Amino acid sequence: TSSVGASNADFPSEDPGMYQLDITLRRGQNLAARDRGGTSDPYVKFKLGGKEVFRSKTIHKNLNPVWEEKTSILIDNLREPIYIKVFDYDFGLQDDFIGSAFLDLTSLELNRQTDVTLSLKDPHYPDHDLGSILLSVLLAPREEQREATMLMRKSWKRSSKVTFSMWSSGIFITRTLMFYQICHAGLFQTQSLRLSDLHRKSQLWRGIVSVTLIEGRELKAMDANGLSDPYVKFRLGHQKYKSKIVPKTLNPQWREQFDFHLYEERGGIIYITVWDKDAGKKDDFIGRCQVDLSTLSKEQTHKLEMPLEEGEGYLVLLVTLTASAAVTISDLSVNSLEDPKEREEILKRYSPMRMFHNMKDVGFLQVKVIRAEALMAADVTGKDSFSKSDPFCVVELNNDRLLTHTIYKNLNPEWNKIFTFNIKDIHSVLEVTVYDEDRDRSADFLGKVAIPLLSIQNGEQKAYVLKNKQLTGPTKGVIYLEIDVIFNAVKASIRTLMPKEQKYIEEENRLSKQLLLRNFIRMKRCVMVLINAAYYINSCFDWDSPPRSLAAFLLFLFVVWNFELYMIPLALLLLLAWNYFLIISGKDNRQHDTVVEDMLEDEEEEDDRDDKDSEKKGFMNKLYAIQEVCVSVQNVLDEVASFGERVKNTFNWTVPFLSWLAIVALCVFTIILYFIPLRYIVLVWGINKFTKKLRSPYAIDNNELLDFLSRVPSDVQVVQYHELKQDPSHSPSKRKKNNPG
Repeated sequence: TSSVGASNADFPSEDPGMYQLDITLRRGQNLAARDRGGTSDPYVKFKLGGKEVFRSKTIHKNLNPVWEEKTSILIDNLREPIYIKVFDYDFGLQDDFIGSAFLDLTSLELNRQTDVTLSLKDPHYPDHDLGSILLSVLLAPREEQREATMLMRKSWKRSSKVTFSMWSSGIFITRTLMFYQICHAGLFQTQSLRLSDLHRKSQLWRGIVSVTLIEGRELKAMDANGLSDPYVKFRLGHQKYKSKIVPKTLNPQWREQFDFHLYEERGGIIYITVWDKDAGKKDDFIGRCQVDLSTLSKEQTHKLEMPLEEGEGYLVLLVTLTASAAVTISDLSVNSLEDPKEREEILKRYSPMRMFHNMKDVGFLQVKVIRAEALMAADVTGKDSFSKSDPFCVVELNNDRLLTHTIYKNLNPEWNKIFTFNIKDIHSVLEVTVYDEDRDRSADFLGKVAIPLLSIQNGEQKAYVLKNKQLTGPTKGVIYLEIDVIFNAVKASIRTLMPKEQKYIEEENRLSKQLLLRNFIRMKRCVMVLINAAYYINSCFDWDSPPRSLAAFLLFLFVVWNFELYMIPLALLLLLAWNYFLIISGKDNRQHDTVVEDMLEDEEEEDDRDDKDSEKKGFMNKLYAIQEVCVSVQNVLDEVASFGERVKNTFNWTVPFLSWLAIVALCVFTIILYFIPLRYIVLVWGINKFTKKLRSPYAIDNNELLDFLSRVPSDVQVVQYHELKQDPSHSPSKRKKNNPG
């Protein structure tokens, strides 16, 4: 009793809760050279628990860089060190590793600024001197945590005195233990809430940076012919974008638009480099520049003429900073659509009466990520060969990407999170991917589903069978989602005729023998349709079937004698209507495309073989010298085959929304061609084309027909988006019955 009443020695020595680590990255000394010029372009990554928590800016061509950058990191476990890695930045190539070090948090004194020098090491070359980096660090308890801790200690002392005076009653133990448990649980609950808030806020962007790359002027000639094949790379934090290549010019016209997410309130810096494309060798560097977003005013379009450093010429850009879209993460208890007022407000926002208000805001998407079952075991512990995973979920809509928290050591995780997105294109595809978190390496893939927004049934909780990376076949596990889509049909239709948003995190196409063969077969199938049509027409000329040839001859005379231009869209309209009536009458002649599915499975097997044995050399190495040409041929075959498949799928009613939109457009064209002479139509078209640049000098060129077809899925995408049926034998109830233990 005396020990309890006299001091707080029994209070836990290590306070539960969170700490704040303030780091100032000072400079580097004598870093290793990784570039051919004997220099490096170093930057630093800080990792905690296998996740990147800070990345410094890049200092170009300097082995003794000075950063003087500050960051704050929340720490909930002092025994877990900060992992620091230094890289040499190579734009367009894989960054070179310089060295790494660990910052031991247990060696730091609380509330004291400490200067730390860390020597960089490479595990593969432990004896090499790779330089060092200098830090200033300050570790302190969070203010809120400190106040809660002091309150707990004071209350503990008060309770100790009470227990001493109440010793004779015999109830001091109960009072003391109850109070300690309440305080202890309250602190951990506060910590959990703070971690959850931190996780949520770290993902939500505070604004959108809209960038339009207009043109380049007087760029440096890098090729022997006195010209260049320039393209531009942009980077804002982890986000990257690469423009198209404009061949043989020093004054390229790009006219490309894309968006970045802005996560920092004070802005950020967009790093821009210009390159000359060289087939078969390393691309030539033309110049660099950067845009400091903190100097630009919001809700205003800025025209920037950026001179290139370390090179010649200018880039012309349009940059606009706008407020963030309505993107949120919340628990299941916070549901916008279940609140009558919020639901009414959302429905009003996308009602037909507001069809011309904010054309970029097409609709609202809410995704409930509820749980997953029977996931693949990615981790195996050594003691009892116990298999487990640490799953988390990534929800993506175009370039919008949000994550759930991680559920550790669980093959049947429950996340119970709600994500909301603004829809900019109703033809977008929602991608939900499950990963296994690994502290020491990149996350392991567990499964994925791709769900077109137009195929979603509102308010229905569904179990989606997880697919492999190529989305061609099932993998282990199912994920339960409930999705709601609200959109304005008029805005969605108009947006269909505008350029499609490009994903800037897509992987570049690689050369694959199986992919090349697949695209060739798809191309061959499209060409065979035309050849068979030509054979059919020729058989009519040859009178192989007299009744058929006679009918074709009479139809030919009737059409030619009465032909008018409006009959072309009318014929396409009748074809769409014919296929529609076949579908609703149950005589659908569409067949499941098993050929494409088989080819995709073969390609998946080839990918698996490449992953398992990357040292085997064969066909790929023989084609290495002409890899650029083969990739170009592979991509051209894919584009041509996709074009033919998209035309077919438009008339096959693969996406009813798009087929109905085509019917409306063809009706309008038929009426216009019937009532208005062709010369007036051509005159209006020509005037619009000639005056477009005068009316809008920085307008992005587009073709409405190609933009429409880009929304129609190809046969490959139809297979990828096809929803797999759940195997009843894999349901939880079946497993329990079959395996009671």
